Amino acid sequence: MANPNIPTTPTNLDIGVLDSGESPVPSHAPISHPPIDERVQKQIDKFLYGGGRESAQKIRNFLNGTWLGEPLHVVLTDVPIGAWSVAIAFDLLDMIRARREFALAADTSIAIGLIAAAGTAMTGMTDWSDVDPPARRTGFIHGLLNLSATALFTTSLVLRKKKKKRSRTGGRICAALGYAVMSYAAHLGGEMVYKRRVGVDRTQGQAFPTEFVAVLPETELKDEKPTRALHNSVPILLVRRGERVFALAETCSHFSGPLAEGKLVGNSIVCPYHYSRFSLEDGRVLNGPAVHPQPCLEVRVRDGQIEVRKPAARIS
Repeated sequence: MANPNIPTTPTNLDIGVLDSGESPVPSHAPISHPPIDERVQKQIDKFLYGGGRESAQKIRNFLNGTWLGEPLHVVLTDVPIGAWSVAIAFDLLDMIRARREFALAADTSIAIGLIAAAGTAMTGMTDWSDVDPPARRTGFIHGLLNLSATALFTTSLVLRKKKKKRSRTGGRICAALGYAVMSYAAHLGGEMVYKRRVGVDRTQGQAFPTEFVAVLPETELKDEKPTRALHNSVPILLVRRGERVFALAETCSHFSGPLAEGKLVGNSIVCPYHYSRFSLEDGRVLNGPAVHPQPCLEVRVRDGQIEVRKPAARIS
């Protein structure tokens, strides 16, 4: 995207240089390359979108956790972390008591962790493909560390299968190193969530009116044109389609994209940032990478004003 602070039209000096046949950039000037995390992300994104095929989008929805209502990656991470934690504990017991049952339990736990790590890595890669800076670099390092930890645990399992005491000792050392690397990777994962708010519902904390309040004159809402209204500085998306008016939280739950700048597709709105698609009827996620639904508001038109409020709580 072009930087709005940089002029896009050539200056008189630029034109003079071009007319003279000289290059406007010195030949010795270094060529700027995008950072490696950006280049890797673009390649992963290109692969996962599969040329815009509907089947590719369905796979992304599954890996993102759109069907679950929570990031699937977050759910799966508990399995390798838990399995490898158990493996370390059984390794310690085996060193103290030297019982075959402890050694077998440690080996089995490592194998379970490795199987789960494959799914965890795939879902994490899918989530990361839509992460923006500065969290993108943190996520890149997080992923590399987890791959390193997985490689160490794989080496550990291979060494353990050799049935030699020295090899088993080497396997324990590799497992301990892998656990240390995994622990720091988990720390970076926590930083992405709690500091960078990756995977967090970006509409949380927004206060919507509990009673009907006017947010926009009816004459200002054009048909088929997503429009932003404000109530106490909280943005609200209004969309008129024929005789119906819809209202949702205007901040995309995925990465705070402005839905009023998005595209209407039938009775749905597509976020301009990462193309999450939400139903105008009830705010549910139709296509990821978003997993959290948009808060949906009740709408009415009274005295020439469009009024909205939070839906009344249902009493079961």
